[in-house]
Amino acid sequence: MSTIEPVGRHLLADLCGVPPALLSDAVAIEAALRAAAADAGATVLFGHVHPFGDGQGVTGVLLLMESHISIHTWPEHGFAAVDVFMCGDARPELALASLQAFFAPADCIQRLAPRGLLRDS
Repeated sequence: MSTIEPVGRHLLADLCGVPPALLSDAVAIEAALRAAAADAGATVLFGHVHPFGDGQGVTGVLLLMESHISIHTWPEHGFAAVDVFMCGDARPELALASLQAFFAPADCIQRLAPRGLLRDS
């Protein structure tokens, strides 16, 4: 009998109702992304966070040994789109929990997709 195991797990989350000041602070967002990676048991290889100006959104990405975490924010809408893709023993749900603790959204809509389903024989 064969089982199907994913190579990685891809977690997408929409954080809604986030205080706008948190969504435009590039330094704090980079620190939150790095803390999320550590909480998930992932290893950061490289990171870059780009602020779009005073009171504007931020785009950030961490390249991980286990894949990546990215974020795009819209302070004017109190919204952040988070993308966490991890393989191996890293746990994307722990990364998201860490980011939820930082951003304190009123609501979080999550979707989890297994990636690279492989059959063991």
